[in-house]
Amino acid sequence: MRLTEIRLAGFKSFVDPTQIRLPGQIVGVVGPNGCGKSNVIDATRWVLGESSARHLRGETMQDVIFAGSATRNPANRASVELIFDNSLGKAGGQWASYAELSVKRVLERDGESAYYINNAHVRRRDVADVFLGTGLGGRGYAIIEQGTISRIIDAKPEELRVFLEEAAGVSRYRERRRETENRLSDARQNLARVDDIRLELERQIERLTTQAAVAAQFQRLNTELVGAQHLLWHLRRVEANAQRERQQREVERLAIELENETARLRDVEKRLALTRDAQQIANDAARVAQGELYESNAQVARLEQQLAHLRETRARVEAQRAQAHARLEQTDAQRRGLIDNLEQWQRDAQVA
Repeated sequence: MRLTEIRLAGFKSFVDPTQIRLPGQIVGVVGPNGCGKSNVIDATRWVLGESSARHLRGETMQDVIFAGSATRNPANRASVELIFDNSLGKAGGQWASYAELSVKRVLERDGESAYYINNAHVRRRDVADVFLGTGLGGRGYAIIEQGTISRIIDAKPEELRVFLEEAAGVSRYRERRRETENRLSDARQNLARVDDIRLELERQIERLTTQAAVAAQFQRLNTELVGAQHLLWHLRRVEANAQRERQQREVERLAIELENETARLRDVEKRLALTRDAQQIANDAARVAQGELYESNAQVARLEQQLAHLRETRARVEAQRAQAHARLEQTDAQRRGLIDNLEQWQRDAQVA
């Protein structure tokens, strides 16, 4: 896999879109001081996944975006794209079948960064996987800058081993092994957590089973209570209706008795009037019928006594009638209250 072209826009000193074609197998970037050689190397490292601003000669990652000059405004984004010839299929993973590979990184001024492979949005790790074991990468040996040779010569055995493994392609498998071990460790931890969750769920199931039994018993008792309340209200309503009918019949009976007593009182009053008339006649004829006068006086006394008795009876009947009416009104009030309570209970039962 060979790098054939570098495209830059807004990256450090390359404010305008710039294309750098690389026709050979080995590429050297040379030029006078200040022409942007180091910026080209930084751009290459940056698009390959370099995440340290210090290794790109900056303080923050936004420092790679063109900061402006006396004649140019600052850029809002930096974009670097590397074009690779992959005709030999050296790229890793799903990209091995592509004859040409485009790797692009874009950074916005607000810090949002994105990676693309052949215009498909990918992760930084996906970019690293493509070049794993090829010597390319943010800090791979394929990019040699000032101080790299001396750093390799002075490197410790452990550091040289890293370079050799990268050159031999072993680093790819070592990285795969490390990822597999990490996934295995994560799987073991997940398995331990699953066991803990299983035990907790078993405890919860046992507790919920007990609660479900209690809830079922409560539901059954509540249903029985509702049925008993319904029956009680129904019996009270029937009893109230029966009591009202009895009191209504009693009132009707007393009313008839009062009418009868009133008729008898009127009859007695008529008879008393006739007797008084007769008494008057008898008084007029007292001189000739003293005996009849005595008899009439006695009869008047009896009739007056009977009239007083009838008046007492009438007063007693009227008092009983008033009491019966009062009891009837009280019964009606109780009946209405029972009906209201029964209707409220039925509505509550429907809602439940």
